[in-house]
Amino acid sequence: MSNYKSDFLKHINERGFIYQISDSDRLDQIFSKDKITAYIGFDCTAPNLHIGSLMQILLLKKLQDFGHTPIVLIGGATSKIGDPSLKDKSRKMLSYEDINNNIKSIKKVFEKFLDINKIKIIDNSEWLEKLNYIDFLREIGSHFSVNRMLSFDSVKLRLEREQNLSFLEFNYMILQGYDFYKLNIDYNCNLQMGGSDQWGNIICGIDLTRRLAGKELYGLTTPLLTTSSGQKMGKTEDGAIWLNFISDKDNYSTHPRDFWNYWRDKTENNDVGKFLKLFTDMPLNEIDEIEKLENEDIEKGKELLATKITELVHGKDSDWKSKKTIILKKEDFENGYGLLSLLSNDDLGLAKSNSEARRFIQSKAVKLNGELIDDEKYTLTLSSFIKSKEIEISIGKKKKIIIGID
Repeated sequence: MSNYKSDFLKHINERGFIYQISDSDRLDQIFSKDKITAYIGFDCTAPNLHIGSLMQILLLKKLQDFGHTPIVLIGGATSKIGDPSLKDKSRKMLSYEDINNNIKSIKKVFEKFLDINKIKIIDNSEWLEKLNYIDFLREIGSHFSVNRMLSFDSVKLRLEREQNLSFLEFNYMILQGYDFYKLNIDYNCNLQMGGSDQWGNIICGIDLTRRLAGKELYGLTTPLLTTSSGQKMGKTEDGAIWLNFISDKDNYSTHPRDFWNYWRDKTENNDVGKFLKLFTDMPLNEIDEIEKLENEDIEKGKELLATKITELVHGKDSDWKSKKTIILKKEDFENGYGLLSLLSNDDLGLAKSNSEARRFIQSKAVKLNGELIDDEKYTLTLSSFIKSKEIEISIGKKKKIIIGID
């Protein structure tokens, strides 16, 4: 269904948030006349959330903006097990101390996007930690069909690839189903939202609540964040792209400058409009005009996207506009540092190899402090840093970096 009548579903559908709804007609009717309480769950497997979670956080924000009640469910208990959904292997088991520290840390992410005073942040440890195993098996486990659980993609794909799925992980969807039931009973929550990989887990909660309480619940999933060519967004060779900046030395942190560069460099031409709809409040007619841009003009669209989403995540006053500075050893330049070797230096990330660096030079794409360098044998020495203690290296319009010596 695409002709939604309710303001909320109509809006999020136009912006590209809807992938699947369990009963779209009925949910549309409810949104048209009632205020709804809905939740999205977030596990605490790291002290930060990456950009794969951004769509879910913004969906909660939109829910709040339209006058409905969002619940952030923190998986303090389920993080001790690990969600197998679309994973190739089991998650690393975290200590309870790590999970508690992660909970405190990721709460800071939500504060940047949501009015914390008007939403509920609930930890499923409140009920899952208190469960009696035998009673849980009798009262809850008896309502789950193993046959059906095996049919869900989160389980089926792992088994088809002959990859191990532990009994611990297999229990995850039962616990998530119970979460939905508890949130409905205790908080009148009747909608669970999440990424499309959560569909099986959401259905488990809908079925369980129907059996236990005779109530009808609903599920809504968003598309996974991928490029038009099918690549999953949010990962680089250096790891995930994180939403909170902690420090340059933190493994679970992405500098605002690198965050901006990621969106400008990794966004494919056909995805500029899609991401502007998802991650900005720009009017649809303006986005339509940007989608018509081609060649070099679409690069301006990518820069606009990168700027908008970085301002959303890090604020307009963050230092994302500053260029990246790499400090190299002074002795490296005492006998001369060849430009080819410098460009292919892994720390700079400008060229993958000497041959790629040579192609950049031959195509007249390399500049030092704005001066074109087309000599493959060009060498930098300590005297190169006499006029300025830093040198800006640029390759075309996209890649710019500053090097200094120490």
